[in-house]
Amino acid sequence: MTQAPAAPKTSPRRHDREIIALAVPAFGALVAEPLFVMVDSAIVGHLGTSQLAGLGVAAALLTTAVSVFIFLAYATTAAVARRVGAGELGGAIRQGMDGIWLALVLGIAVIAFTLPTAPWVVEIFGASDTAAPYATTYLRISSLGIPAMLVVMAATGVLRGLQDTRTPLYVAVGGFAANAALNAGLVYGAGLGIAGSAWGTVIAQCGMAAAYLVVVVRGARRHGASLRPDASGIRASAQAGVPLLVRTLSLRAVLLIATAVAARLGDTEIAAHQIILSLWSLMAFALDAIAIAGQAIIGRYLGADDPQGAREACRRMVQWGIVSGAVLGALIVLARPLFIPLFTGDQAVQDTLLPALLVVALSQPIAGVVFVLDGVLMGAGDGPYLAGAMLVTLAAFAPVALLVPAFGGGLTALWWAMALMMTVRMLTLWLRTRSGRWIVTGATR
Repeated sequence: MTQAPAAPKTSPRRHDREIIALAVPAFGALVAEPLFVMVDSAIVGHLGTSQLAGLGVAAALLTTAVSVFIFLAYATTAAVARRVGAGELGGAIRQGMDGIWLALVLGIAVIAFTLPTAPWVVEIFGASDTAAPYATTYLRISSLGIPAMLVVMAATGVLRGLQDTRTPLYVAVGGFAANAALNAGLVYGAGLGIAGSAWGTVIAQCGMAAAYLVVVVRGARRHGASLRPDASGIRASAQAGVPLLVRTLSLRAVLLIATAVAARLGDTEIAAHQIILSLWSLMAFALDAIAIAGQAIIGRYLGADDPQGAREACRRMVQWGIVSGAVLGALIVLARPLFIPLFTGDQAVQDTLLPALLVVALSQPIAGVVFVLDGVLMGAGDGPYLAGAMLVTLAAFAPVALLVPAFGGGLTALWWAMALMMTVRMLTLWLRTRSGRWIVTGATR
């Protein structure tokens, strides 16, 4: 490989402009995603309690199933961004197509599993006898849209890698609007009930996938990239995604353990925990937007054989993460009298929630660093290390969290354990970035 000339030092302002240009639209697209479920819940809720309960079970199952495959976006972003940095736009889109074909394969496999097993899965998940039929109906119909959902993930990764987060924002907003209109029309106008809500979501997701494919196909034709499936490329995309799958499953295990422990503490504690977890997830969207910018920017610098630019960008994004986390933490503290009553009027829940919420506020700067470094290492294609680091984090968190009830700890103690988990993540990620071993330049890692 020919060594590229040393790049001049990049000013912090240029990094700031790049981060803002990528992170702000990414944040909008991330926020639009959970609104799909909120709209479905609002419309189905007027059909009856059983229908809403069925939707809750099915939506939780779908969200979990789809989120497991988030590596389709992350791995694709990093791979495409490297090619872009190397000036290989045709190769970048070809790499992205491998991810899209993998998404289709995985989506078809999920349909093949879900259609026959939906009643059993719903039962295992604990749906009541009255809610189970509605959950099964919604799950079976909605599963038909999973290939489209996964294509949206992979194609989003393609565009992020191409340094374009605006198009995903436009598609997400359009999909949200279409989903709302279709749900209202099919549930009430056509009288299809909860099945109409499921069909509306499927149609909206298919429309989003089609919009993405139009953009990607145009780019492929412009740069002479093949659209045909390539077995070796699809296999390489799958191999790159395996470590990120391990990372995601480990993180899911952390959240499931925390919820299980909170449930053992009592009804008041689990209610307060769910409120905090909702707020924690909302703040994660803001921090994840910076991480997404990190994936795209770091991948591009490494593809362009510019390790110095990658280091400078990493350093600047860590500063962004710390400041963003501190601002979010301050907002939690200052706004708590306003938003806590919106979630619950139960004084016992409020009293339990408040001290745990302060722990979350204090740990937000740590979370900011974690999200940024996670994005940096993803952009570098350092998936195996991320998988190992998350397994170490899980091993450190699980015994501490499980001992909380045994030692008479409450919800605040559980969220101190969550803060410990984020601290362990930060240390493992910081050690890796400090070592410099993540810096591997070139069009491919």
